[in-house]
Amino acid sequence: MRLHARVLGDGPALVLLHGFTGDAAAWGEHPQAFAGRHRVIVVDLPGHGASPPPPPACGLWEIADAVVDAAVRLGGAHGDWLGYSLGGRVALHVALRHPQHVRRLVLESASPGIDAADARAARAAADDDLARVIERDGIAAFVERWLAQPLFATQARLPPAVRAAERARRLAASPPALAAALRVMSVGRQDPLLPRLPELRSPTLLIAGADDPAYRAHAGRMAERLPDARAVVVQDAGHATHLENPAAFREAVGAFLADAPLRVPGAA
Repeated sequence: MRLHARVLGDGPALVLLHGFTGDAAAWGEHPQAFAGRHRVIVVDLPGHGASPPPPPACGLWEIADAVVDAAVRLGGAHGDWLGYSLGGRVALHVALRHPQHVRRLVLESASPGIDAADARAARAAADDDLARVIERDGIAAFVERWLAQPLFATQARLPPAVRAAERARRLAASPPALAAALRVMSVGRQDPLLPRLPELRSPTLLIAGADDPAYRAHAGRMAERLPDARAVVVQDAGHATHLENPAAFREAVGAFLADAPLRVPGAA
């Protein structure tokens, strides 16, 4: 897989990995802001944006290989990695498989996987069903269904123009490519990584929204296992803290990458 990415700024590398249904544009103004101090490499994950869909036989470990290949080609041989949701799961795979490429790790609203085998199988089957829905009903019907999830309910507080832009960006996705990505990168097909977290030596920042209890719990579980981790809860935000409280999100990430004390209104 040759993944599409864009580069902004100069300095120590910072690789950004978006969530499911996202692309490079989903980060909004954050890449430009981080580019003041970093060489920011914004990657389109397989099946998203301008990147090709993943081959059916690959998994998240192979996705991690492809993302590292893209980052290295663009000057990110050893840098910081920031992943949101699906991108956080990919970044976690990168850190475990390619630790030599990861200086610091930021996981925003990320899961270490599903522990129980039966629950993983049920989630994989549900995601396969959803992939068929995407192919059968088209992108518009899928986007309505996706955004109606309780996980995204807090985004109703966003300005109407921001919500409209987010919806329009998702509507530009290719149904076959998105379906292929869902099948390959489903959390139901991911190895449960919680037992492997003690292997990680990179300093890690775990970010979750105050109004996202499920992912606050994931952050807490991971923080207990990671050798060098801190967890930050961003107030007035749900799952997408970078979108819902961008100032607090960026301050938290910036302080962590600079190894500076965190003094962020709206974060704890």
